[in-house]
Amino acid sequence: MASKKSLTDLRSAIDEVDRRVLDLVSKRASLAKAIGEAKAADQHSVLDVGRERQVLTAIRRANPGPLRDDAVESIFREIISACRAIQSPITVAFLGPPGTYSHEATERQFGSSALFDPCDSISEIFTAVETGRATFGVVPVENTTEGAVTPTLDALASTTATILAESVLKIDHCLMAKDPERSAVRRIASHQQPLAQCKRYLAENFPGVELLATASTTAAAKLAASEKGTAAVGSGLAARLYGLEVVARSIQDNAANVTRFLVIGCGQKTRPSGRDRTSLVVTVKDQVGILERIIRQFSRNRVNLSMIESRPLVGRSWEYRFFVDVSGHAGDAPVAKALESLQRIALSVKVLGSYPVGG
Repeated sequence: MASKKSLTDLRSAIDEVDRRVLDLVSKRASLAKAIGEAKAADQHSVLDVGRERQVLTAIRRANPGPLRDDAVESIFREIISACRAIQSPITVAFLGPPGTYSHEATERQFGSSALFDPCDSISEIFTAVETGRATFGVVPVENTTEGAVTPTLDALASTTATILAESVLKIDHCLMAKDPERSAVRRIASHQQPLAQCKRYLAENFPGVELLATASTTAAAKLAASEKGTAAVGSGLAARLYGLEVVARSIQDNAANVTRFLVIGCGQKTRPSGRDRTSLVVTVKDQVGILERIIRQFSRNRVNLSMIESRPLVGRSWEYRFFVDVSGHAGDAPVAKALESLQRIALSVKVLGSYPVGG
C-alpha cells in the first residue's frame, strides 16, 4: 500500500500548482490585452457582457468540483476583472457612499480591479460619465417593490451616454453588528426604506427594540461599527467594509425584492449577444389612442414589449415621454422595423441602448 504524502509534500505540490495557475492566468491576461487593442481599433466597449456571460456559463458547466459553482464563478469574475483592467484602466461611478446596494451591484459587475467613484446623486453619475471622469456608470432603474427610479429615467432622456449592460441584484438585507449575539442588540439602525422592508422580521425577532432611521444603510453600518449594542440593516458588502459580524441574513419580508441596474458609457458600441434588450424613449403629443398606437408597432412586428413607463415633459404642456423596453437588439430586423414605424407617429424616438439581458 502506497504511503500517504506528508504535509510538506502536499504543500510542495500546491506550490507547483499555484505556479502553473499563475502562468496560465498570465497567458490569459496577455490574450486579453491583445483583444483590448482590437476592441479599441473597432470602437467596441471594453465591457462585453455577452461574451463574459458565455465564459462564466461555460466555466460553471465544466466545473469538476470539489469547489461549488458559485465559488468558481467568483474566482473567474475576478480574473475577468483584472484582465479587463489590463485592456483599459476603468473608473466606475455609482450611487454612494461605499457599502450601498449600488456599490454591491457595481462590484459584482466589474470586480475589484476597477476604480470606484461614489457619487452623491444619480445626476452626478451621468455627469461623471459624460465628462469622462468615469468610464462607466451604474444607476438603479427599477425595483420590484418600489417601481421605476424616476431620476434615472429623466437623466436617460437627455444624456449622451448609452446603456451598455444591465445587472439584476437581489436585495438581501442583513442584520449586522460588532457583537454577533442577538441578545446584545439594543438598537437597530438603517435607512427608513430597509427598516420598512424588514418590519415583520424585526417585530417578531426584536420586539421593543428601538429602530433608528439614518440617512443611508452605510451611515447605519458606520454607527453600528462605533456603538456597542447598535445593529444595522444593510448589505453584506457593508458588513465586510465596516468590520461587522452578520447577526442574521435575508431578513427582508419580501423574498422577491430585486433591483435592476443599468451600466452606461459614452462612445462605445455593443454587439448582439443573441439575448438582448433594447431601451428607448418615445416623445408624443397627448392624443386619444396614442399609447395603443405605440404598442401596436411592436405587436405588429412580433416584438415583445417588457416595460413601459410614462413621464410628463417639464415645461411642455400635453407632451409626454414613454420609456420602453423591448426584447431584441436594435439591429434585429423586427425591432428595426418597429422603430421605423414609431418614427412616423411620434415627435421623436431615441434609442437608449441595446444590451444583453441581465441575469
